[in-house]
Amino acid sequence: MDIEKYKSNPKTAYMAKTYLELQDEESKQLILSEMDRILLAVPESSDETFPNEVILEVRAGAGGEEASLFAAELFRMYMKYAEKNRWRADILSSSYTGLGGIKEIILSLEGKGIYSRMKFESGVHRVQRVPATEGSGRIHTSTITVAVLPEAEEVDIDIDLKDLRVDTFCASGPGGQGVNTTYSAVRITHIPSGMAVSCQDERSQIKNKEKAMRVLRSRLLEKKESEERAKRAQERRGQVGTGDRSEKIRTYNFPQNRITDHRIGLTLHRLESVMEGDLDEMIDALISADNAERLKGL
Repeated sequence: MDIEKYKSNPKTAYMAKTYLELQDEESKQLILSEMDRILLAVPESSDETFPNEVILEVRAGAGGEEASLFAAELFRMYMKYAEKNRWRADILSSSYTGLGGIKEIILSLEGKGIYSRMKFESGVHRVQRVPATEGSGRIHTSTITVAVLPEAEEVDIDIDLKDLRVDTFCASGPGGQGVNTTYSAVRITHIPSGMAVSCQDERSQIKNKEKAMRVLRSRLLEKKESEERAKRAQERRGQVGTGDRSEKIRTYNFPQNRITDHRIGLTLHRLESVMEGDLDEMIDALISADNAERLKGL
């Protein structure tokens, strides 16, 4: 039996590792049968239609400056993972704090099969650690919100220009006189949904508008797909969470060097390596769990 085909496939890699560790032949046959079923599973529509481009949004949540500092570290983790996979990254919008933290950052990531690997990162990420500014050694809990949206093209989402309000304003933050005194920043509001997107990273108003439209299209597409997922929820009651931004999905506990994904109950005691972009084991386990739940629905 060629176990390599299961080890090399991200959908079954985590289960293949378990298979090799087991001694009981009956249990091994059950896992082998499940891996075969997973490889035959039909992928989600978004995996097929938008496999290579996503919009990644990271925002500081509860926790003040500590949340912003961890948002910057989480962004760095994703950039390390993107570099490891040779994905192309393009920052679309960013907002920083005075201490180097991140209030919000939005970027485009492009790479083969990227959505199928990154979609499970959407949700609330919780961090537990002693902040550098904490003199008493007390552990603080902060949260960061992550959203992963399949990047939409104009043909995917039909936006009527009459439904848009475009406002321009002077950009804030670093960039010099040319950025801070000209109306290069753009805010686009989609009136029917109330959704608003701002972009100010570029010196050109035209480029900022193009980037803002990319984010707006992707958010509208994600809203549409979320509604479709909700309709299928009764058929997949045990599904792995993939899009609810209010769902606490993961805890990063620094004192114990521990990271836990609450959706599948997986805990790894190597937080340091994960923060350096070593996410494959966690993501492979999420893919395996999601495929198993989808097969139950079938």
